[in-house]
Amino acid sequence: MKFVDEAVIKVQAGKGGSGIATFRREKYIEFGGPDGGDGGDGGSIIMRGDVNQNTLADFRYDRFYKAENGRQGARRRMTGRGGEDLVIKIPLGTQIYDDDTNELIGDVVEDGQCIVVAKGGEHGIGNVHYKSSTNRAPRQFTTGTKGEERNLRLELKVLADVGLLGLPNAGKSTFIRAVSAAKPKVADYPFTTLYPNLGVVSVEAHRSFVVADIPGIIEGAAEGAGLGITFLKHISRTRLLLHLVDVAPFDHEVDPVESVRVIENELDKYGQDLSNYTRWLVLNKVDLIPEDERQAHCDDIIKRLNWSGPVYQISAINKQGTQALCFDIMQHVEEQLALSNSDGSKESE
Repeated sequence: MKFVDEAVIKVQAGKGGSGIATFRREKYIEFGGPDGGDGGDGGSIIMRGDVNQNTLADFRYDRFYKAENGRQGARRRMTGRGGEDLVIKIPLGTQIYDDDTNELIGDVVEDGQCIVVAKGGEHGIGNVHYKSSTNRAPRQFTTGTKGEERNLRLELKVLADVGLLGLPNAGKSTFIRAVSAAKPKVADYPFTTLYPNLGVVSVEAHRSFVVADIPGIIEGAAEGAGLGITFLKHISRTRLLLHLVDVAPFDHEVDPVESVRVIENELDKYGQDLSNYTRWLVLNKVDLIPEDERQAHCDDIIKRLNWSGPVYQISAINKQGTQALCFDIMQHVEEQLALSNSDGSKESE
């Protein structure tokens, strides 16, 4: 199934049921008085996060969703049945926008998290409520109100701890295949990866993180070149960015330093503070460099980049250096998680 990360749908909550105007009709009681019941509330539209959903593909075909209307009230002060809420399952990481106002309605990040996107109409009331000492046979009643109607835009941002950056054919898909059970397509031509791939990396029992293989970025992506910025938004949720660079001397046409600058420039243009995210430099395909020249070659790249952050030398195709890298990533993710939990507990105090 193709990865679908955006969809526009229309939702309509149910109308509230009307109240009614009726009067008691019992033997030997000439003036029974009003007994019209209230209507039922209309059903609401609810979005619920589901860990088993991974794309918005279903919304490409089903674009209109309507909840059940409330039923009309009945005699003997009986209330009409309320309309059932319509629960729509969406993948974790989905942001819900009002497509007309661009307002962010909610962000679903947890399994079972529910957001009411369209509230059902309120019920009408029956004539029994209008009874008074001066109005003993009221014929007034109210109709139910309409349910909310909205055009929604759903945007899926992949939930991952680690995002992979790099030019096409930097070895991102090979890396994710090497460290996880994910099997993205690998080939020797650009843009092999057209849709984000997620892989769960388990370093040991009960210790794992999620890595996202983001389609390759090229120069001009922020202006729409190549795959454009379609998938840059997916790295905005990550705790760490791995910048993979092809450093094999004869395996690329672009200088490794220039390839890093291209990505950095696109991150700056895209905005949303992506350029300030924690980023580690991963020099890939070092197995293609003679061993006696390898360190000097990598040192030259680091020096020309004036890189001060962590640097790793790996060969994803034969898993060289990947284990140590994954252990360090796991430690970083756990530290960031502990820090965020600590900050959250302080705010609640």
